[in-house]
Amino acid sequence: MAENTKIPYKIYLEENEMPKQWYNMRADMKNKPAPLLNPGTLQPMTAEELEHVFCDELVKQELDDETAYFDIPQEILDFYKMYRPSPLVRAYCLEKALDTPAKIYYKFEGNNTSGSHKLNSAIAQAYYAKKQGLKGVTTETGAGQWGTALSMACAYLGLDCNVYMVKCSYEQKPFRREVMHTYGANVTPSPSDTTNVGRQILKEFPGTTGSLGCAISEAVEAATTREGYRYVLGSVLSQVLLHQSVIGLEAKAAMDKYHITPDVIIGCAGGGSNLGGLIAPFMGEKLRGEKDYQFIAVEPASCPSLTRGKYAYDFCDTGKVCPLAKMYTLGSGFIPSANHAGGLRYHGMSSVLSQLYDDGLMEAVSVEQTSVFEAATRFARVEGILPAPESSHAIKVAIDEALKCKETGEEKTILFGLTGTGYFDMVAYEKFNNGEMTDYIPTDEDLEKGFAGLPKVD
Repeated sequence: MAENTKIPYKIYLEENEMPKQWYNMRADMKNKPAPLLNPGTLQPMTAEELEHVFCDELVKQELDDETAYFDIPQEILDFYKMYRPSPLVRAYCLEKALDTPAKIYYKFEGNNTSGSHKLNSAIAQAYYAKKQGLKGVTTETGAGQWGTALSMACAYLGLDCNVYMVKCSYEQKPFRREVMHTYGANVTPSPSDTTNVGRQILKEFPGTTGSLGCAISEAVEAATTREGYRYVLGSVLSQVLLHQSVIGLEAKAAMDKYHITPDVIIGCAGGGSNLGGLIAPFMGEKLRGEKDYQFIAVEPASCPSLTRGKYAYDFCDTGKVCPLAKMYTLGSGFIPSANHAGGLRYHGMSSVLSQLYDDGLMEAVSVEQTSVFEAATRFARVEGILPAPESSHAIKVAIDEALKCKETGEEKTILFGLTGTGYFDMVAYEKFNNGEMTDYIPTDEDLEKGFAGLPKVD
């Protein structure tokens, strides 16, 4: 593949080259994602029903399958300018260490106070809440990146922020919790005894370390029982993938600037926000028949929704208070082991990405956490960035793909998403460095327990 050989280590767009619109992949999908269903009637959720939970403008974005581009409000663009455009980095040192003919690039989203890509959607959702005149928002967080980002956005806009943090992450990552406190957020370990659904989950699963599904249930209850509050979500929903498309749009603009075309695009996959954002404009070209790319979603072997889940309608939360979404799922009752990639512990996958995967437009692999931290350490020692455990899933497979090129002699161009930094994940690195980290892969019997709770939808 012809390419300008004088590629800088870091490619930055100019401020005036930043995307002014978000891109909606659904507009170009021939097979649209299945609609959210009311769990009582099994009919598609209406805007009126969703507006009891979400901000009005976000509901419009969630339900719109036809509009390809949404203008980014100027206030959000001004906020983005504090940390965007983010760099596209050529991993020269990693290429050299691997002795591969492959060219490796990563889009680095950790250059902001929240330490991850989550701020892209946090500021958008907080902005629409403020514009609607709300007092505050509630949410869940896994590893704490989303909670950190939302607390930062709410502090900037003067909104109250209530975060339900997955209990194992609350205990493993106290410093990320304290960043949220610094920005004025109220942080509760989930499941908790502060909500009805939390108490029910604790009764059914005594001693549980929690899950994103549990935390979502509590956050939704907290929002819908308080006047002037709405619930916001850091992943999974179509509106979140829309906001995160800024990642892929910037990456593509930077690559186009130097006449670079990726062959393989890789992202870690939990609920789908980072992966969906990174691949968005490239997938758009594939959907329109303009170009072809190989897309790889990487998920933890301990929570393998794409690779071992079922494509079915399921509750979005453990407490079964949310709408039903058609997605690759392990069952809303599935609670994964307390692995260190807290942001990848959701039982299901974005309906948009699930549909793309089911249509054969992207691939998925699952990897064990010890191999992920081996890749993270290898990357850190040559590229100088300590990656988040979630991001390191993509690093692991990027390295694997680069080593395949070494074997075959192919000069593929690889792009992966480095979603954030791992400086608040030192408990995990300590366990890996001390040889105390273990892998847990659910058995088929474990998964069947989750599948048994899937709702009956014709």
